[in-house]
Amino acid sequence: MTFEWQPVESARIVAEGYDPDVETIYVEFPRGGVQWWYGGCTPDVWEEFTAPGQSRGQFIHQVLNGKPNGRYS
Repeated sequence: MTFEWQPVESARIVAEGYDPDVETIYVEFPRGGVQWWYGGCTPDVWEEFTAPGQSRGQFIHQVLNGKPNGRYS
C-alpha cells in the first residue's frame, strides 16, 4: 500500500486515498468504518473525485461504482 488516508468532510465518506502505482481509489465510509477500493482510476479520475465542491457521494454513484471495486478491509 503506497497511499495515506486523508480525512474528508463529507456526509458520505470519512476518509479517502489514492495509490497511483495501481490506479486505485480507496474510500472509508462512516458506518462501521467500512473501507472500499475502486480500481482503474487514472490520476485524472482522482483529481475529478477530489475537486473542490465535488459531491463524493454522487461521484461514487455515477463513476466509481462502474469500475472494478470491492471491500478493502
